[in-house]
Amino acid sequence: MQGYEVGTKLRYRLTLASGMLECLCFAGVVFGYASLVFVLKEDEYFSQLCVNIPDTNSTLTNTVNGYLFDRFGTMVTRLLGIDFVLDFTADNAAQTNTVTTVLTNLKVDEFAFHCHEAFSELVFPALSCIAVGGIILLLTNMQVGNLFAAHRSTIITLYNGAFDSSSAVFLIIKVLYEQGISLRCSFLVLSFCSIIHLIRTFLLMPRDHIPYPLPQSYTYGLNCGKANTYNVEQFERMRDGRMTVSQNSNTPPEPKDGTEAQDTGKVASFRSCVLSWFFLWHTLWLSIMQLRHYLFIGTLNPMLNRLTNDNPNLVSQYTNAFAMTQLCGVLCAPWNGLIMDRHKGKPRAPGETEQEADLRSSYLSLFLTSLQCLLFSLCASIPVLPLQYLTFVLQVLNRSFLYGGNAAFISIAFPACHFGKLYGLVMSTSAVISLLQYPCFALVRGDPFFVDIALIILTLLVFIHPIYVFIHCRKLARHREDNTQ
Repeated sequence: MQGYEVGTKLRYRLTLASGMLECLCFAGVVFGYASLVFVLKEDEYFSQLCVNIPDTNSTLTNTVNGYLFDRFGTMVTRLLGIDFVLDFTADNAAQTNTVTTVLTNLKVDEFAFHCHEAFSELVFPALSCIAVGGIILLLTNMQVGNLFAAHRSTIITLYNGAFDSSSAVFLIIKVLYEQGISLRCSFLVLSFCSIIHLIRTFLLMPRDHIPYPLPQSYTYGLNCGKANTYNVEQFERMRDGRMTVSQNSNTPPEPKDGTEAQDTGKVASFRSCVLSWFFLWHTLWLSIMQLRHYLFIGTLNPMLNRLTNDNPNLVSQYTNAFAMTQLCGVLCAPWNGLIMDRHKGKPRAPGETEQEADLRSSYLSLFLTSLQCLLFSLCASIPVLPLQYLTFVLQVLNRSFLYGGNAAFISIAFPACHFGKLYGLVMSTSAVISLLQYPCFALVRGDPFFVDIALIILTLLVFIHPIYVFIHCRKLARHREDNTQ
């Protein structure tokens, strides 16, 4: 029995390490397209069309990816990409029990085997496959945090930071190209390395979902015939039913938020989660800050030209500095998770559930992320060139906290059986709101002063979310105190 537990823990660690490698080397490479575009132009890939690709379209697929993940589980979702790209029939998908693995695998193949000017039209579809497949990898990997309860939020934020920093892959390909390594050769190597996705899907990932809290002796993989495997929704109902019996009078009042319904012995419905104040304020919180980041990145070059009086050397210097800071997301993101996990191992208040403790720890993270965005907006609005170094640091720090904190909060505040759908819906809604960047670009072409002031005022709205979560936690604490008296 002891050997069995050692083997299970080893599998957990291998899953964690390989998931980190997957997110860092594959999941978010599409965001390094700015580096790849120079190579494409050099190889005369429709150079007149080589422009930056907005990520809004790929982000809108998050809702579909999230639904598939919640409905069909990990294995089916990870295998879905190959079926889509190869145009497998529904019958074939049913027979093989696959409905995909990493679009990442095939998108690399497209590049590797069609790296020729005559196949330029395949670049954009291949990049779309990279984007969608990368989101699938990240979505299915974030549940790995459930294997390590004491560090759950830290792992979720770490994976998001790795996703953010994986844009360095195309930068490395660009450097190798300048050293004489062909684009075809680089993508052939990536294509070969993509076998890791299939290995992880069958050996180091569950067929369904990883539940939280983790049941005793839970395992997964090929030998899961003697494993404790669970349906997440059924497991939550059983767990919450036991919680209701044990707590009796400590049950909170009639639920008004998606998180409260879990303590009544019934898993909150997806509709009740979407209509909750938690979901509304969280979506607003993410959307405003994401819009601010998109506007800053989109107007960075004009801003630097204005502040340097069109000095190309200075513009290049500051652009390189900005590019280097973007690679540090994997170093910054875990700090947010550590803040959210800080209560782990400490005794909870009498009657306080683990979810309430997680929620109580989240409002500090939400507040710090909001404060970072405000400081970032203030620095970006001050027309002092050397100050922009600090702006770059605040930007990457805030972006790392933002996306990691977004996933961690959804995993805390809402039932695990709705995580994929809610995560996808939040990201899709924020992507639609991000379309406001385009009219803002037109306004920034003139004097950006008033646009900057408007963005600072808009940023103040993000503080509503952490304040609301804080008030909610105080109400729960007072209710527990009243019940114990």
